[in-house]
Amino acid sequence: MIISEDLLLAYGANYEKYEANQIIFHEGSIPKFYFQIASGIVELNNYHEDGKEFTQNILSDGQSFGESLLFNNRPYPMNAVAKTNCNILKLPKNDFLSLLSQNPEVSLNMFRCLSDRLYYKYIMLFNNSSQDPLFKIKTIMNYLKNYNSYNEPYSFQVPLTRQQIANLTGLRVETVIRSVKKLENEKVLKIENGKIFY
Repeated sequence: MIISEDLLLAYGANYEKYEANQIIFHEGSIPKFYFQIASGIVELNNYHEDGKEFTQNILSDGQSFGESLLFNNRPYPMNAVAKTNCNILKLPKNDFLSLLSQNPEVSLNMFRCLSDRLYYKYIMLFNNSSQDPLFKIKTIMNYLKNYNSYNEPYSFQVPLTRQQIANLTGLRVETVIRSVKKLENEKVLKIENGKIFY
């Protein structure tokens, strides 16, 4: 959790419920709120001209999204969509900035979070420049496994569907399915009841 829910509420945040597939904000709209997920899954994405979805990130309980854009007054370069029913804390921009200025320890945590996000973007930028689907899929799984502090083989259940992996890597879902099967045959991962363990 980036900022404690109690502190957010003390500065004027409100809980807002979103149903699965409901848009939280659109690409091109102006950032006006700090968003933190109390429960649920949110996807940050874009759509190509042909309608194909590209997933920027998938976030869940305790994570925030869109906060970096509150510092530069530029429009959102992506959409935020509730992928499940979500309960999200929303804090108006000015109240968020007051909270940070009056709570230096929270500012430091925010810098760490933004640094982690930038690190993820660097990894994904390099990852998406590769033509090798196995490399792309393993890079995502390595990042998620390390981020969640799992070390043993097959100890981490990948929290993504084949379609989500495809959307994150720019691959076709059929390519992801074949590649995951190949990685299983190479004993890089295990599949149990359709779930990937890495």
